Amino acid sequence: MQAELLDIRNHIAQYPPFNDMPEELLERVVSGIEVAYYRAGTQILELGQTNHWLHYIRSGAVEIFRRSGELYNRVGEGEIFGQFGLMMNKKVRFPAKAIEDCLIYKIPDTTFQHLWETDENFADFVEIEDRSRLRSAVSRREKSNELMTAKVTRLISREPVSAPTTVRLQEAARIMTDNGVSALLLMDESGERPKLQGIITDRDLRTRAVTHALASETPISDIMSEGLITISARSFIFEAMLTMLHNNVHHLPVMEGDEVRGVIALSDIVKYESQSSLYLVSNIYHQNDVKGLKRISLEVRDSFVRMVNEDANSHMIGSAMAGIGRSFSQRLLELGEEKLGPPPVPYCFMALGSMARDEQLVVTDQDNAMVLDDSFIPEEHDEYFLALAKFVSDGLAECGYTYCTGDIMATNPKWRQPLSVWKGYFTDWIENPKAEALLNSNIFFDLDGIYGQTDFTEQLKTLIVEKASGSQRFLTFLARNALNRTPPLGFFRTFVLEEDGKHQKTFNLKRRGTAPLSDLIRVHALGCGSRSQNSFERLKDIAKTKLLLEDDAGNLRDALEFISIVRIRHQALAIEEGREPDNNVRPEDLSPFERSHLKDAFQIVSNAQKFLRFRYNAGGATRNV
Repeated sequence: MQAELLDIRNHIAQYPPFNDMPEELLERVVSGIEVAYYRAGTQILELGQTNHWLHYIRSGAVEIFRRSGELYNRVGEGEIFGQFGLMMNKKVRFPAKAIEDCLIYKIPDTTFQHLWETDENFADFVEIEDRSRLRSAVSRREKSNELMTAKVTRLISREPVSAPTTVRLQEAARIMTDNGVSALLLMDESGERPKLQGIITDRDLRTRAVTHALASETPISDIMSEGLITISARSFIFEAMLTMLHNNVHHLPVMEGDEVRGVIALSDIVKYESQSSLYLVSNIYHQNDVKGLKRISLEVRDSFVRMVNEDANSHMIGSAMAGIGRSFSQRLLELGEEKLGPPPVPYCFMALGSMARDEQLVVTDQDNAMVLDDSFIPEEHDEYFLALAKFVSDGLAECGYTYCTGDIMATNPKWRQPLSVWKGYFTDWIENPKAEALLNSNIFFDLDGIYGQTDFTEQLKTLIVEKASGSQRFLTFLARNALNRTPPLGFFRTFVLEEDGKHQKTFNLKRRGTAPLSDLIRVHALGCGSRSQNSFERLKDIAKTKLLLEDDAGNLRDALEFISIVRIRHQALAIEEGREPDNNVRPEDLSPFERSHLKDAFQIVSNAQKFLRFRYNAGGATRNV
């Protein structure tokens, strides 16, 4: 191949849809290319003119317009235009104008038609627009992971083994032994149909019966677990994994309506889930001191990298990492209570931010608080809770969860208050949305009770939803605040990079990508009264209310997934190479596929911010607060 043609081939082979194209088709493309040059300001395609070329941009930038003259898109190096007319009647549907000096590779219509008919990936790419391409890319990733596509019923290998709640301890143990099961479902048979009431496991028999030398005739109802965590038979295996991680349970009844289809155990999921995150959580609860927890914490990054390498999606990874972090906090609280004695009044330990949203990664710090019972008397009780908060905070720091630089921790007396004070905080932030209140809202409106009287946190969630959804003024100010962080996409669809400092020539995928998305999703979620914390779950709630069109909610989901997974891969690669992971990415370190789809994702974020400004009358964004 001539040097000039080899240069053309090497360039187009970097970018979709040519990057996965069979070699013989790629050679056919290259051999038929004509090269054209257009100066800035030149009209390349006129509306309605006959066009016989697919245009590929080697260098420069082009604006694409709608029939009305409204700007439709800006495309740059490695992108194509003109395909829609070629698929119709060879008439230009979207006029194109050079806004920079452009070097264009023109691929003849005959070659285009051959690729369209013979290469499925090429056909998919040219038939759908940017947002649909992004959705297709996200969908392909998810379909490659069996955890994402297999239903939880695949793990059920036998009929459920059950007994009445009236059975005695020895008989329950015999039934479990005879059937070779580690969990026994206990049914309330007082009604017309048996109803699932509780569960007893091998572990329960050891810790609740044998340890306390209970008599063999003890009613099993005395020690069974009630208020069961269950999962629908329609759920996927990854959802079962996340449920186990979030609730620290090793057995899940699988329900079809009110009927029990079966029980799945941790060991059933492990054959699909080789990342060991469930085993890691189990090991956390077996540690008897901070030194043991610190040793176990060294495995967190290995678990993270394994999940990334096995194509887990961002929801799965974020939830698993949050579940692991939550488990460290819970075990430290248990150890703290063993050391200090039982708490003088009831309390709830509250996780905030990414842990509460189930969106935590390996680059994270502590964000937590304590909600105390209203019987709390500072002079009598606070010495205990300060000591417990310090024990947990110091322990988390030992395990790799650094102290919060903004002091959003339960060690700060401001964030260690009775329930009534917390209700006053949230009420004031919503009714008086000043700069500090908006900053606190971004942090504290993502909350999850992870230990103790978790009902305290549920009461706060109810208050937030009721007051925020009914306050247009607060939502307007929160929306303005959400517009302060914008995606790193320039006027010509180029990446906007940091100009100085140690992160020069990079952009931050958290600060300029996932954070703006979670901010605007939070505003919509509060506006529609959603109680969900996770951004993907919030988007489901938003879509149900029709506040956003279904396609717009789907676009936001795809953008969040793609930006998150690029950020996740960046951190995993750093760990594998022995570097400290961060959120700052250099465009040249990304693949052409990632660069192209990141631009699509950032454009979706930009458009969503425009709608946010319109929807909540949030024009004139505030300064950074």
